[in-house]
Amino acid sequence: MAKDILNIGGFIIKKRIGSGARSTIYLAIDQQNNTDVALKRIIFERPQDSRVFEQTENEYKVAQRINHPYVRKCYKLKKIRTMLKVTEMLLSMEFFDGKSLESVPTLSLVDVLLVFRMVATGLNAMHREGFIHCDIKPNNILMSKAGSIKIIDLGQSCKIGTTKRRIQGTPAYIAPEQVRRKPLGPRTDIFNLGATMYWALTGKNVPTLIPKRNGTLIPKKNVTFSIGIQRNYPAPHELKKRIPIGVSRLVMECVKDNPAQRPPNMMTVISRLDLMIHSLIGSRIKTNKYASNNS
Repeated sequence: MAKDILNIGGFIIKKRIGSGARSTIYLAIDQQNNTDVALKRIIFERPQDSRVFEQTENEYKVAQRINHPYVRKCYKLKKIRTMLKVTEMLLSMEFFDGKSLESVPTLSLVDVLLVFRMVATGLNAMHREGFIHCDIKPNNILMSKAGSIKIIDLGQSCKIGTTKRRIQGTPAYIAPEQVRRKPLGPRTDIFNLGATMYWALTGKNVPTLIPKRNGTLIPKKNVTFSIGIQRNYPAPHELKKRIPIGVSRLVMECVKDNPAQRPPNMMTVISRLDLMIHSLIGSRIKTNKYASNNS
């Protein structure tokens, strides 16, 4: 397999580093400039794979419009054709040595908030360019040992105001308007982010409008979802007493069923996270000073 990629795409494969929906990701060297890249390879094997091809091409196109240190860059998209039909795609991307949030060790509350402040900043950069991510979840946030992050997988990203023809998203983090196939906007990412924060703080998932089976979306045809649906579940501070009420309140506002009741934009989320981070760090400094003066 590695030999085939080398012959076709001009990449030297170092090792396999991951896999996704119908794709394999390698650490590779781009022979044109001798730099390390993450190389995603997708091979067309069945009709359903055409959607994966569409998402890969979409990821490349959207990434070309975004230039931010917290959003993974895409460099090249190569299409391999057989009898005029695209049978394989190679997408070279920025290599980031990190693990998904699901795989990182336990973080302190301040560190969790710092991570999500970085994620919110990256998403805000996308919004400024007129795009939304549409699939923020723990697996799409990488974190390095040094504490930096990278938002990955822009395959479901779209322009602000888009109404998608089919339901796309991850059941545990999907926003109501994604399920109802309504126009999507920055507040859609705010819901996805809030649902991810809820998970990071509590270890549990926010109930959404989509049932899940083995972590995958179950499509439903001709279903009308009630606009007034109530999703009753405990706030983060009710599950974990150490979580400040202010943090808990922000998360619960982010995952409101009605987009109009969520924070108006990502900058508002960032500003509120800043206040909470500064408050927690200030409290920690005061505690350390008190302990030092009384030791």
